[in-house]
Amino acid sequence: MFASLSGVLLPVFAIASLGFAWRKVGIPFEREFVTRVVLNIAGPCLIVDSLSQLTLPVDVVVAMALGTCAMFAATVAASFAILKLARLPIRTFLPALAIGNTGNLGLSVCFFAFGQEGLGLAVAVFVVNSVGQFTLTPLLQSPVSPWRTLVSTPVVYGAVIGVALMLGDVTLPEWIGQTVGLLGSLMIPLMLLALGNTLGGLRVRRFPFASLWGLVRLALGFGIAFLVAEAFALEGVARGVLILQGAMPAAMFSYLFAALYNREPDEVAGIVLMSTLLSIVTLPLVVAYLLAGV
Repeated sequence: MFASLSGVLLPVFAIASLGFAWRKVGIPFEREFVTRVVLNIAGPCLIVDSLSQLTLPVDVVVAMALGTCAMFAATVAASFAILKLARLPIRTFLPALAIGNTGNLGLSVCFFAFGQEGLGLAVAVFVVNSVGQFTLTPLLQSPVSPWRTLVSTPVVYGAVIGVALMLGDVTLPEWIGQTVGLLGSLMIPLMLLALGNTLGGLRVRRFPFASLWGLVRLALGFGIAFLVAEAFALEGVARGVLILQGAMPAAMFSYLFAALYNREPDEVAGIVLMSTLLSIVTLPLVVAYLLAGV
């Protein structure tokens, strides 16, 4: 079991740590350029490549998509209720509490844990999560129309193309498929490097506050994902991917949006950082539990 866990988590943490060390050493890292490459090229290509290669029955993929939508909606509703009870600003903290890092961290862990099939299903979770994030966060935090943000997000178009190829059982010409696959393969290492580099620049202003809400994010995400997986009767890799994606720490984009719209970015950064650091302890436990059941 230790060897399995090491194979899943050590590559993820090693690449993220390299990005973290890069930031601390002070070597220039063009984070904006990397983000543009990931969002506009590598991300859509990975989505097209992964979805087009999925060989699972359509009903399994549909159940996974519906389960992800239910998980997202339930997590948002639960986060809203918790923040109301705690009397914290909904517009500021809801994205950090409700939306997990299903991209930078989730795709990587699911790939190393469950292989190409796991990556394909994790991409489905990532797409639903991204659509929710790029719709909900602007709606809460800015006057910009969320639909305008959504239609300008390339991963959405990658999802549409990928789903069309999967449902139509269409195989891309070899040279196009290899090109798309090669570009998509850039996403995971680039995202992990960017994650570590960004974490290296974050600061915790109120340690107890950030630790508490980071822990709430992890517990809430895992709990709701587990219940949804049971409700939708997901099994095997599909169940593992949904629960693992649900157990991710707060999304990095929650901090980026908070900084963009000036919604207490320091407090949000603390939650993102502490939930990510705490996940170093929680993710091995979740992965061990899920691998034992697959």
